[in-house]
Amino acid sequence: MPDVVPTLLVMVAVIHLLPAVGVGGRAPLERLYGTAVDEPNLLVLMRHRAVLFGLLGAFLLAAAFDRRLHLASLVAGLVSVGSFLVLASRTGAMNAHVRRICVVDAVAAACLLGGLLVHLTGRGAG
Repeated sequence: MPDVVPTLLVMVAVIHLLPAVGVGGRAPLERLYGTAVDEPNLLVLMRHRAVLFGLLGAFLLAAAFDRRLHLASLVAGLVSVGSFLVLASRTGAMNAHVRRICVVDAVAAACLLGGLLVHLTGRGAG
């Protein structure tokens, strides 16, 4: 299984690249998160969040093809999904969209933890 880490990084990269469509404005953000983005300051913050997801997704994708970036990308991805899961778990009411994001991020966390284990044990990193 020499391509385990790159494959996992590509999967998690896609998960992080999908929300980047929110850069497009209010409508894509409202579809993604199932909530109204009806305040201009919130719109700017959410669009900026989409840019950051795009950057992290691009980094994860690039790291899939450069073994030297594996550890940094696995840690960055874990910080991203882990922090979201912690914050979400401390929030009482979530809509169905955000609950779905929690499930997807839990899958991403499992992929990243698996990739980290493989990377640290040297059992296959491409």
